[in-house]
Amino acid sequence: MTLFPFDPSAGMGWLLAATAGMALGWLHFRSLAQVTRLVLAGRAVGIALHVGRWLILVTLLVLCARAGAAALLAAAAGVMGGRAIALRCTA
Repeated sequence: MTLFPFDPSAGMGWLLAATAGMALGWLHFRSLAQVTRLVLAGRAVGIALHVGRWLILVTLLVLCARAGAAALLAAAAGVMGGRAIALRCTA
């Protein structure tokens, strides 16, 4: 008989996915203003940063999807939480 009726390591994975999603979501949306300024100024580095932002975010979500649906949902919720924090700080 086990002490826990569930696997406690699964909860830690979800927590890690949510935390990583929140951190990357915050970074992704926080950097949006800088990328927009660079693109509007006609600088090619703005496009490179934009592509880099998406690649990092997609990589996180793909890794979480490979870990399971719950990890993917936790990461996606974290990204939306990071978005809310980033938008609140800039408004």
